[in-house]
Amino acid sequence: MAYDFDLFVIGAGSGGVRAARFAAGFGAKVAVAESRYLGGTCVNVGCVPKKLLVYGAHVADELEQAAGFGWTLEEGHFDWGTLIANKNREIERLNGIYRNLLVNSGVTLLQGHARITGANEVEVEGQRYTAATILIATGGWPQVPDIPGKELAITSNEAFYLKALPRRVLVVGGGYIAVEFAGIFQGLGAATTLLYRGDLFLRGFDGSVRTHLKEELEKRGKDLQFNADIQRIDKLDDGSLKATLKDGRELVADCIFYATGRRPMLDNLGLENTGVELDPRGFIRVDEQFQTTEPSILAIGDVIGRVQLTPVALAEGMAVARRLFKPEQYRPVDYQNIPTAVFSQPPIGTVGLTEEQALAAGHKVQIFESRFRAMKLTLTDIQEKTLMKLVVDAETDKVLGCHMVGPDAGEIIQGLGIALKAGATKQQFDETIGVHPTAAEEFVTMRSVTR
Repeated sequence: MAYDFDLFVIGAGSGGVRAARFAAGFGAKVAVAESRYLGGTCVNVGCVPKKLLVYGAHVADELEQAAGFGWTLEEGHFDWGTLIANKNREIERLNGIYRNLLVNSGVTLLQGHARITGANEVEVEGQRYTAATILIATGGWPQVPDIPGKELAITSNEAFYLKALPRRVLVVGGGYIAVEFAGIFQGLGAATTLLYRGDLFLRGFDGSVRTHLKEELEKRGKDLQFNADIQRIDKLDDGSLKATLKDGRELVADCIFYATGRRPMLDNLGLENTGVELDPRGFIRVDEQFQTTEPSILAIGDVIGRVQLTPVALAEGMAVARRLFKPEQYRPVDYQNIPTAVFSQPPIGTVGLTEEQALAAGHKVQIFESRFRAMKLTLTDIQEKTLMKLVVDAETDKVLGCHMVGPDAGEIIQGLGIALKAGATKQQFDETIGVHPTAAEEFVTMRSVTR
């Protein structure tokens, strides 16, 4: 049968765009359908605008530190509207770049909601198209628990478009999005409370990292409330919001921001017209080659619920394009030793196994930890400390994990990700000459086993 397209991609986020334009570059006839915004969550309501807001929040730290270096500054004034307008302009520029990437690659761009109507058929705005292969790359969507007053809360989707900076913000959640936005709101001047139902935020991260960040946030005056959850939200006569907690306490804020997880975006996708199955968590079930239970349909990115990071979706999109249209270049995605960062204040950078994961996997480990006050802070009264940690296999000397909490953690951990991917040993770390004076050199000068 002759199809309209060799590949039909639903979703123009990071993974979908990567798969589409490289497939087209390999000679395939490709279409992409997108109903919201080019670039997906990351570019529009995710990592890119979030990082811009993080930069804005960090300016307060720089101003505080300036006096120690001899600078006398007039009292600064922050304008939320200016930051958001400048952010919007940058996002519009990136949308245009994504459009050009697709169009210049020869991809047919269809702006409208795509619904699968058969194993090889998709409908967009009333027009039906056939394809040899359909790739679902529709991403995820924030979800708010079903409690009374949930409609009064916002998520990351709305946070980037607030008309004004709220005076009081209640952030609900314990993942990286909650921690990051709590830092953003507080850094820009809002009185911020972080509320989490568990004992300690950032479940799954190294225990030393979690504890260290908690201590540093408390030094900054962050109101952290653990083992707490909201039962209902009510709007008061003055427009503020009252959160009634399950323990009976009441908290009042001008904005309640939920970051309590994301679900796969499958709304009106038409999966009932196919043999595609979901896993027990509600994500699309795929095999190691991103094949769903419908032979002609593949899925990548957040919608499959593996590692929900933009660079992972990019790697998955590339793997699909190569396997289908350039098999001699195909190589599977390696999910081991993926570096990642949390842009909290201070930020986290991590790659490899946590101490807890290494022990659970049966490794005999040596732990190297260092806590120190960064050189930049020695001329100030700021007492923030940086944490660096190595998890080492005691029998093979192989470095299993690198973890950091402190300035530039994300930048530093990228290079260490290469080292771990190459199988570096602690001896090789020790034999590497450090760049002095930097914080990064601490990773190659830790000699004493902490435990």
